[in-house]
Amino acid sequence: MTTASHPPFPNDVPTHPLLIIDYTLLRARNPQEIDRLWEAATKLGFWYLKNHGAEMEAEGMFKLGAETMALPLEEKLKYDQGSDGNSAGYKAAGSNAVDASGEKDTVEFMNIAKDDALAWPDCAHRRYPAPVERCMPTIVQPFVKKSLEVNQVILDIFNEKLELPQGLLLQQHLTEEHSGCEARIIKNPAMPHNVHKRALGAHTDFGSLSFLHNRLGGLQVLVPGSDYWQYIRPIPNHAICNVGDALSIFSGGILRSNMHRVVPPPGAQSAYERWSIVFFTRPGNNRTLRAFIESSPIIASAVSNKPQQSLETNSTAGKWFSRRIKYQKVINRQGPETWMSSRGTEADPAAA
Repeated sequence: MTTASHPPFPNDVPTHPLLIIDYTLLRARNPQEIDRLWEAATKLGFWYLKNHGAEMEAEGMFKLGAETMALPLEEKLKYDQGSDGNSAGYKAAGSNAVDASGEKDTVEFMNIAKDDALAWPDCAHRRYPAPVERCMPTIVQPFVKKSLEVNQVILDIFNEKLELPQGLLLQQHLTEEHSGCEARIIKNPAMPHNVHKRALGAHTDFGSLSFLHNRLGGLQVLVPGSDYWQYIRPIPNHAICNVGDALSIFSGGILRSNMHRVVPPPGAQSAYERWSIVFFTRPGNNRTLRAFIESSPIIASAVSNKPQQSLETNSTAGKWFSRRIKYQKVINRQGPETWMSSRGTEADPAAA
């Protein structure tokens, strides 16, 4: 899994440039860097983040991932996340659909709930395979805490830019509240160069902010106004960050939760396993997903200018999260309507 062993990302595939945001400048509340972050978050909803300080923690998670995924399948399935909308635990390859046709995904992953990581050695939701339990205090907890720190800085900046009362967004994401926040270890197998099976179907993210670390290509975005997919080129020691549904809803659609998917890496990279580590920051399970129109004139104006866009979900974050997970499951499939039930804020649910 070392970066040096991978062939370079090819130069002959369509890519979309992202703004590179410096986390050290964000922490210092540099006005110019905050404006650049705002531009990225409102136009596409994706950006690179450098100097985030989580490189060592992410490296530990990659090593833990290799050990965990090397366990026999029957051992990993003892920790299966199930089919009722629970996320924590193991998801085997082929257990989720990638589109309305029911085509199966190719990735396996292990989700580790923030609540379990911070409660260890106690258990908030469930237990995990032995390597994860052994490394919870030394690898998982530090990664979770660092990821929370980074995303909380960004949430606080967005709070100010949206002219919300001080701390309102952070109040929706209190660390001590049970939530869908989780660390995810993702493995996608190597693919023959001429095989184009999607690892993950077109989707928006469930929560507020995603903090992704990966070494190979494969992530693609559907740029607003475009009808073709473009790769995001991985850059060493740069995380890829994006806005999810919850933050888009809270902001009245000002912050963009954009469509993306994962396909095999391009070119010679397709012959290698693709590993990713991501942390998802999500609101507390009992927080209602609705636009904060009464708290911000900017948000109220944005909502009034888009009367066709419904931002009253009548859902808590926990229910939103559980619904989307449950109806991606192949075992729950009844037809194309099952896939549609798993959708979020996508502008084009038919995109695949």
